[in-house]
Amino acid sequence: MIKIQETLLKRIARVEDAGIMDIKKGVRAGWIVVPKNRKHRIAKPCAIGKGMTTKVNANLGLSPGHSSIDQEIKKMEVAVAAGADTIMDLSTGPLLEKLRERILSACPVPLGTVPVYELASMRKKKFLSMNEDEFVSTIRKQAEEGVDFFTIHSGITLEATRTVAKDSRILNIVSRGGALLASWMIANRRENPFFSRFDEILDIAKQYDIVLSLGDSLRPGAISDATDRLQIQELLVLGDLQQRALSRGVQVMIEGPGHVPLDQVEANVRLQKSVCHGSPFYVLGPLVTDAAPGYDHIVGAIGGAVAAWHGADFLCYVTPAEHLRLPGIDDVRQGVVASKIAAHAADIVKNIPSAVRRDREISKARARRDWKKQFKLALDPELPMKVREKSRPKEPDVCTMCSEYCSIKIVEESIGKDKENRK
Repeated sequence: MIKIQETLLKRIARVEDAGIMDIKKGVRAGWIVVPKNRKHRIAKPCAIGKGMTTKVNANLGLSPGHSSIDQEIKKMEVAVAAGADTIMDLSTGPLLEKLRERILSACPVPLGTVPVYELASMRKKKFLSMNEDEFVSTIRKQAEEGVDFFTIHSGITLEATRTVAKDSRILNIVSRGGALLASWMIANRRENPFFSRFDEILDIAKQYDIVLSLGDSLRPGAISDATDRLQIQELLVLGDLQQRALSRGVQVMIEGPGHVPLDQVEANVRLQKSVCHGSPFYVLGPLVTDAAPGYDHIVGAIGGAVAAWHGADFLCYVTPAEHLRLPGIDDVRQGVVASKIAAHAADIVKNIPSAVRRDREISKARARRDWKKQFKLALDPELPMKVREKSRPKEPDVCTMCSEYCSIKIVEESIGKDKENRK
């Protein structure tokens, strides 16, 4: 049975406007996860899943061509300030262990990693010649360091790699972790260690209270490839692995597509919830068109809002730099804000009390032309303050769009005069 510390549950329940017993029930059923390694102190823990606010993750990390620990720490700070609920370190470059140590000591929210990236980045030994024990030992090492959740690509099997070779996809494997594991399986003609040694991984996760995020190695990387047999074949495997994990008292969430046309987003969420028994769904976008490079944070927010509306629980942010380059600090901020907007829009439809209350209060402040209150309640207070500061109206309670013709003020004054005349 999965158990969460009572003090941790109380903190989460206060933030979520939820009952402790409801959260406990969701965790035990596998509908809610709480990413919190027992060795890691977190200032802002969170719960992800049914009945909880939709959460947002921000990615950062060193690449082989760009390794600045200070820059990545700044990205972490900006992402958390903008509202990210979790951080994932996707480093593949040198100094990744030093960066992870810095993040674990400074990050106030849960931290996730992709262990296969560390395996691939080891320069002393080529990835393709690594043995299975090294896969498991890397997971254990990161668990002992305090990582809260892992993306583990356990769903891509040796059989699936053979199917990929025969398939007519435009983009066969766009998951970096999935591609690495496929190359290892093909080179060694052996099963994916994250699949064949899954029980040992469960033992580690159980020992440290780590959440496993089962990665979608075969997610579509083009909307023309969406909801195809490769994606569904892997999802079926992930559903089986999720049940194995729950039976061992390990928390699990499932990662999802990817590039999906708008009319297939709802079907993808419902399919995942059915096949994976209501497990929290962590969606990577979804990106609803391939034709907007430079604006993929908007594309991802559109798909994310629809996905969360229909039951997705966790949005992985997408930045304007997606598909183009390593994101900069401003890219990170824009990506988090876009995803927070998508998450909040969905939470209103989900009837999450805090989301509904926030929108009602900002609407009331707008009716009163209470600018300070509007900024305080805004998902991104910084931008609207800057925008208004650039163009101050003659009358301080209106904006320069309508000025004296402000509809709210006109009606307010008219009603006031009418009341006076009726006295």
